[in-house]
Amino acid sequence: MVNLNYIREDLKKQLEADKALHCVEVRADTLDEALADAAVQLGTKVSNLEYEILEKGSNGFLGLAKKIWTVRVYQNPATVEHVVHTDVANTAIEEDNFEQTAVLNKDGIFYIHNFGSDVYLKVIPPVGNGAPVQANDVLLALGRPDIKSLDEAAVRQFVEEGTDGQYKSVGIFDHNAAADATFVIEISPDEMEASIVATSPYPQGAEISAETIRAALQSQGVVAGVADDKITAFVDNPVYNVPYVIAEGIRPVDGRDAYIAYNFETDRTKLRVKEAANGQVNFKELNLIQNVVKGQPLAQKMPAERGKNGKTLFGKFLESKNGKDIPLPLGKNVSVDIDGSTIIADTNGQVLLVGNKINVEPIMEVDGVSIKTGNIKFLGTVIVKGNVDDGFEIKASGNIEVYGTVGSCKLEADGDIIVSLGIMGRDTGVILAGKSLWAKFIQNTTVEAKEFVIVTDSIVNSNVIANRKILLQGKRAQIIGGHLFATEEIFAKAIGSTGGGSETILEVGYDPIAKRNLDQLVEKQTALVKELDEIEVNIQTLENNKKIRRSISQEKEDSLQKLITRKNEILDENEKVTDSIHELQTHLRELKVIGRVSASGTVYSGVKIFIRDVKDEIRTDVKNVTFYYENGFVRRGKYEAPNLEDMKRVPDGYSTN
Repeated sequence: MVNLNYIREDLKKQLEADKALHCVEVRADTLDEALADAAVQLGTKVSNLEYEILEKGSNGFLGLAKKIWTVRVYQNPATVEHVVHTDVANTAIEEDNFEQTAVLNKDGIFYIHNFGSDVYLKVIPPVGNGAPVQANDVLLALGRPDIKSLDEAAVRQFVEEGTDGQYKSVGIFDHNAAADATFVIEISPDEMEASIVATSPYPQGAEISAETIRAALQSQGVVAGVADDKITAFVDNPVYNVPYVIAEGIRPVDGRDAYIAYNFETDRTKLRVKEAANGQVNFKELNLIQNVVKGQPLAQKMPAERGKNGKTLFGKFLESKNGKDIPLPLGKNVSVDIDGSTIIADTNGQVLLVGNKINVEPIMEVDGVSIKTGNIKFLGTVIVKGNVDDGFEIKASGNIEVYGTVGSCKLEADGDIIVSLGIMGRDTGVILAGKSLWAKFIQNTTVEAKEFVIVTDSIVNSNVIANRKILLQGKRAQIIGGHLFATEEIFAKAIGSTGGGSETILEVGYDPIAKRNLDQLVEKQTALVKELDEIEVNIQTLENNKKIRRSISQEKEDSLQKLITRKNEILDENEKVTDSIHELQTHLRELKVIGRVSASGTVYSGVKIFIRDVKDEIRTDVKNVTFYYENGFVRRGKYEAPNLEDMKRVPDGYSTN
């Protein structure tokens, strides 16, 4: 029964629907163009529009007196809610990258289209906590005057159960075939792209179905690249009067050429000075050398890839090109690993790319060591053709050979060190040889060699340690000042100087490095014992306080536990130090080398000679003498020349010929 309340509610709904309506005024050459423009502005389809003509246009005569159409266009109220639902879903998709909830929670969507004489419905269920499609919303959208019959029960069933992504017939509308949408399929000249260009249906006209599009493609011979997802998207939201791609051929993809992936910097201009943690730059550390060790992977060949063939829309085969192979860039001192593609170093040294080939150079040659080269750290042998300037360092795992002089520098090699001229350390220079040292002279320098120190001129005011022998064998062959240690022997022409201006001390008959290590261990043990005594006093004090008061503060309890922990650490460390001391003492006691000091010329007064900790201080000059150990005393005998083989000794890799 119709009453006042019913009319009031109906008018209220109508008012809300009218508020949701928007209109635009459009001017265009034709009515179709005006409606298409309005559809874009209102964000809907032409089939959802209603319009009134404000000014009717005309084509004129031969283009003359042409009049523009002016139309006021509205959206059909029944489709407004449908658009709102669609907009919500599209907004959720657009915000996918900003909020994860937009993906997890997506409202349901429905589509209504006319195919043939039937009205079809497609329902997409919600995702996550999205709102489901409401049957009343769908029925409202289907409440069009052109629908002749509607299966409301089927609509409600499809809304509840969904349509599995398919369109389902729910009714019949008043169909006029002359008003149907039309379309053509356009094929690109290269037969790689098919597009649909459609015109919108007029009122009572049917839209374009997916089956119709597929049939049209098939009729034109399109057998490959049909994009079902694009066809579905077009059917759901048709695009009129503009090409819309619905099929794409498979384009051939050429294979990538083989290439070499280098594990080192191939462009030496990109090697940069190292910065310290505080941001300061040490220009002595130029970082120009890329050291590698034997067996280290230097590069890997990435194999060429096969191309992927393509196919046109009509199934025509499109051939691709396979990537080109390249040879391995093998240079000197490198080889191929068992995998057949990895290049590895055959020796320690510097890796270089020379003439597009990978080389490992075990010998590094420089004109000199200065601010231009910076410090040198090299896994191999370093040859310096000039001088080593003050303040620079050379570290090498092989030999170091310097054709010129060495200043106040640090040279450290695992092998031999050869200085053709001399070493002027200025009291700060340090030379550490893993084997032997050869030099013309040594001045004011600290030297340590695991084997021999061989000098042709003089050793002046230097501290020199040789685990075997110190040999001076030139015309002067003089030792003036300093402290020299050798396990076996020291030979020179002259030792000391007239007037004894500089103190000269020579020690032989024991392992100088072992003795130095022993002294350091004894010093360390003394410090540990002192610390242990202090800790025990503090522990005793805290434990007495704990007994008297029965409890102490948490802070003192923590201190007590830390002291006990440190005490146990010291006891363990002291035990290890004691064992090391005993080992070194045993080694020094069992040392079979007695040791001797020989001078073919003069040993000047003031020189101090120690053999196995027994001292002989020279009171008056002595000539042609050899000092040796016998029955707990240092004896002096007739000069004994050094072993001939020792005098002929040359660095590794050199010949006496």
